[in-house]
Amino acid sequence: MKGFKAILLPLCLFCGVVSGQEAFRVELGKDGETIADMRPVFLKFETRPLPAISPAEVARRYQKLFSTTDEPSVRVDALNRLTNIRDRSGQDIGFTPAEEAAVYQQAIESYESILERGAFGGRLDELLYQMAKAHALTGQNDASVKRLHQLVGLYPDSPLVPEARFRVAESAFSSGNYVEAEAGYRNLVDGKADIGDLRNKARYMLGWSLYKQGPQSWERAGKRFVSVLDESLPDAESLYHVSESSVDSIDDTLRILALMASQRKGAETLMAWLQPTPLRSWTPLAFDRLADLYAVQGDAEASVATNRAFAAYFPSHPQRAGFMVQVVDVWRQSSQPEKARAAMADYVALFNVPSDYAVLDENYRTKWREFSRVLADFYYTEGAAGSGSVAVRNYGSAASYYEGLASRSAAAGEFYRLAGDAWLQAEAYPAALKNYRLAAYEVPGYEYTADAGWAAVALIRAGVSGELVASDYTPGLNELSAETDRFTARHGADARAPELLAYVAARWLEEGNNEQALNYAVRAVTHEQAGPEVRYAGWLVTAQVRQNISEYGLAERAWREALALAVSASATAAMKQEKPELQRQLATAIYRQGEQAAEAGKPVIAVAHFQRIETVLPGSETAIKGRFDAANTLLKASEWQAAINELNRFRADYPSHALASDVGEKLVLAYTASSQPVRAAGELMDMADGYSDQAVVTAEDALAYQLRAAELFHAAEANDHRDAIYMDYLAANPVAVDADEHVRLQTMRQRLIENDSRSAQWRVELVSAELESRWHSEQTLQWAAQGALVLGAEAAAEFAEIELDVPLEKSLVQKQMAMERAQTYFRNAESLGGSEVLPESLYRRAELHRVMANDLMASTAPAELNELEQMQYAMLLEEEAYPFEERAIVLHSENHQGIATNGFNVWVEKSLNVLAELHPGRYQRSLRWMSVSVEGGNDGA
Repeated sequence: MKGFKAILLPLCLFCGVVSGQEAFRVELGKDGETIADMRPVFLKFETRPLPAISPAEVARRYQKLFSTTDEPSVRVDALNRLTNIRDRSGQDIGFTPAEEAAVYQQAIESYESILERGAFGGRLDELLYQMAKAHALTGQNDASVKRLHQLVGLYPDSPLVPEARFRVAESAFSSGNYVEAEAGYRNLVDGKADIGDLRNKARYMLGWSLYKQGPQSWERAGKRFVSVLDESLPDAESLYHVSESSVDSIDDTLRILALMASQRKGAETLMAWLQPTPLRSWTPLAFDRLADLYAVQGDAEASVATNRAFAAYFPSHPQRAGFMVQVVDVWRQSSQPEKARAAMADYVALFNVPSDYAVLDENYRTKWREFSRVLADFYYTEGAAGSGSVAVRNYGSAASYYEGLASRSAAAGEFYRLAGDAWLQAEAYPAALKNYRLAAYEVPGYEYTADAGWAAVALIRAGVSGELVASDYTPGLNELSAETDRFTARHGADARAPELLAYVAARWLEEGNNEQALNYAVRAVTHEQAGPEVRYAGWLVTAQVRQNISEYGLAERAWREALALAVSASATAAMKQEKPELQRQLATAIYRQGEQAAEAGKPVIAVAHFQRIETVLPGSETAIKGRFDAANTLLKASEWQAAINELNRFRADYPSHALASDVGEKLVLAYTASSQPVRAAGELMDMADGYSDQAVVTAEDALAYQLRAAELFHAAEANDHRDAIYMDYLAANPVAVDADEHVRLQTMRQRLIENDSRSAQWRVELVSAELESRWHSEQTLQWAAQGALVLGAEAAAEFAEIELDVPLEKSLVQKQMAMERAQTYFRNAESLGGSEVLPESLYRRAELHRVMANDLMASTAPAELNELEQMQYAMLLEEEAYPFEERAIVLHSENHQGIATNGFNVWVEKSLNVLAELHPGRYQRSLRWMSVSVEGGNDGA
């Protein structure tokens, strides 16, 4: 078997030089057809060395001597010498085979003649030995044995006895008398005499004698054969220095041991025979021969078991690898590929540890690599053909074998990459990444290192993007960046690098890391291998980052670069579709620059930025807003007229835009700030009328605009316009719902009064509203109090104009009603104005009573009364007038007494003057009034 060459190799070294030539040989027969018929190989015996002369010449002379002499002893001696010369020299000299039978027949006759005469010049033991040989050569075996028995019996101390005993035992063996043969061989083996190599040959034949006795003797036979091998191959060195004469017997011994063991328990039996020292120099040969025998017999299972047994029994033996290789070969030759692969797996696993692999011979290392590759490729193919967990398991197995090959092969890079591919298919992503990295960066000279590095990048990229989801594989963007840096550092010129840089830049942008995003984007844009799409992607990220960090000038440049690529001839359909968005972003970047300039107090630059948006994206929302913000910027910079112009232009260009509704307010501000209140008020009136077509102006809003316009008209002293608004507003009889509204309404009425526009009506409303309101202010109270005084004065004038004539009752009622109306106004004035109006009110009220008294006294009596009746009538009038006069004096006195609290004023003075007329004794004197400060509760005046 080819698979066993490695184990049988030592046998080919059994080629030691034979030191002498055999004297004669005995052929004991060939192997039979059954175990019982098996026979040992022939045995060779050697004698003394030849003389240093030509064997052919010596043989010629002894042949001539044998043919010419008649002396039996000379003839015997000549024949003996011829035989020795032929055997020792190895040359075909002397008698031919046809002549030899006749020659030995003559020799026997000579031997018999010598014995009969009883006279022999040599030793009789030698003569008996030669006679036995001659009988054997002429086919007279019994006679030969008889002579050998004579030699042993007559000359027990002869040096030829051991060989004679051996020949006797062989004769017994040849005749099938194995027990007798056993006894003969055992006598030689157990004897103490030094018989040299013959003892080992006797051991060999003793074993065969036991073997031939049947299985019941095989245990003893096995032990004997073991001793033969121990003697022939005592140590490892002896395996390489075996004599040529011993090769066949050693090989035959191994064969018979294997045969007996195979008929019992195989390797177990063999191990039992080897005890107590199972590991001998020739132990591997015995196991190999047993395994080989099983294989030849077609019993692959037993052959494999034997090979595995050796590896198990002797786990540290250097030949263990060879036996495991033979397991693979056995399964292969028996056409069982699945078991062969399992054996390969066992072999690979057995020597997978570096220290175990290191001690293997190179040919066994080659086998390890061969098996690993076969298994790796097989499982990878199986993985590709399968699905689910089975595919994953097969890919994992393939990856493990590729990894093992990588560390022990010159093609390490390729195996690491294959391992990475297999682990990837097995969804073992960390392991795949490890192998890709090893292939890419740890194997010098690997041709496809860039592809391996890219595979590592792609794997991390898939994990970061979420394409691969596994609990034990969650790479982050930092890891992708590091792998990208590693790849570009080693393979910077690779055409795939720019796209990778652009991708990483985009991911960092998504993460909000502007610094990292800009770093990778710049590298992508400036890469020499970057195509339009990559540069486009890089400029997009650059623009967005610049915009994120408020570097809008640089952002504008980046957007312009991206826009230029999007409209170029090399632009993809997707790039072209993004043109509107790029324009929008560019407009935004310009707009932000305008905002920055405005915030920095550079209105001119800001307005320029805002206005140039329209050149980039005319009619866009950003451009419109830019125009609007340009006006706002001018407003903030107090560039009123420029702002007014820009606002008016904006409203003219975009009358329907939502922002146009804000223009009015801004114009109001600009007009007001630039001292153009009438134009500001006009703008508010337009707003109240709903200037914009899209504006929805409610009645409430319109009213608010009108009121604000009225204030501006008031500030510009355009009172007619103001009053028109006030009157329209008041015509709706508004009711104040809060203090502010009350004050506003009262202010309107007061201003109408002051402009003498139907002042009586507004004065009445002013006073009534103040009296009815829950809210007051000092100003409205003052206005109402003054209004009440004016109304009271007007009512007092009407009262004074009513004459008391006949009939007195009628005119008196009218006059009393007029008086009461005036009194009410004055009391209202007092309640509203308090001490501020009290002196005037007291004076006017007192005068009402004094006028009533005077008018009563001066009234005309009825003409039909006589003198007495007229006197009585006058007395009645006086009685009616007296209370009024007294009341007048009281009120004027109150006014006088108020000096202590309110001080002296014109109304107090007028009251004193009236009191001087009415009560001259008390009040008609020269007085000088002065005010006195009251401290500490002092009531003095």
